[in-house]
Amino acid sequence: MIIVICGPTGVGKTKLSIELAKKYNAEIINADSMQTYIDMNIATAKIKEEEKEGIAHHLFDINRPEDMYTIYDYQKDARSKIDELNKKNKNIIFVGGSGLYIKSALYNLEFSDEKDKKDYSNLTLDEIIEKLKKYTDISSIDINNRKRMERLLEKYENSSVIGTKKDEKLYDFICIGLTTTRDNLYNIINNRVDKMLNEGLIEEAKSFYDKKLHSKAIKTCIGYKELYTYFDGKCSLEDAIEEIKKNSRHYAKRQYTYFNNQMDVKWFEVNYDDFSKTIKEVEKYIDNNK
Repeated sequence: MIIVICGPTGVGKTKLSIELAKKYNAEIINADSMQTYIDMNIATAKIKEEEKEGIAHHLFDINRPEDMYTIYDYQKDARSKIDELNKKNKNIIFVGGSGLYIKSALYNLEFSDEKDKKDYSNLTLDEIIEKLKKYTDISSIDINNRKRMERLLEKYENSSVIGTKKDEKLYDFICIGLTTTRDNLYNIINNRVDKMLNEGLIEEAKSFYDKKLHSKAIKTCIGYKELYTYFDGKCSLEDAIEEIKKNSRHYAKRQYTYFNNQMDVKWFEVNYDDFSKTIKEVEKYIDNNK
């Protein structure tokens, strides 16, 4: 059995995943694009070791922040992990808010085959650089290393979807979505950012900034990109924090849009006063549909 737990940032997906994993003898596969990166912990609200309660977690901390990890890479890794856990007779729980990651693993999405090498011999180095700039900040890359530049460009160009049958599932799964009112979600997000700051978000971001790291992962991670602007002296810390909160709220809206339009989700309103009631509602739905 495969269970998917999705929904906007901060809604309670991690907590639910642990309880369901214990009940259904399941292991958890990460479906958050930013949580695949090592040391990107506070900004991504990555689950802490003590919160795992002994449940095996997969596809967390598998890449360095300076590396390029594409949706094609994730698709291969996730499907390989599904096969591995099926052989162990384990149930599987995908948990995260990256909708395309979930869909790449479980639906019939096709990506370019990275084994089909692209030929850039007809391009000058400057032309390769210009193409790369469309995808990422290359300020931290050795632009004189042509072979590396070609490999990086090839990886970006191969990560695009070349074919999809939107609603064709490759696996049977139950998709659970957690939701709450907009005002409550926005309060949760704002408080969560404050908590991240207390836990050391600024120091975490500064550690990457001091390494002059400007990779795609860093540039797209909410929490880092806003603080980088502050470190550059282009805004105040107060403005950077407000931008983190605003961008987090906007991201939550985009997550709702994606899941509602792209996947068949059974939504559950979270009871934050008594989360156990939400767990029981979800378990009842799973038991009736597995």
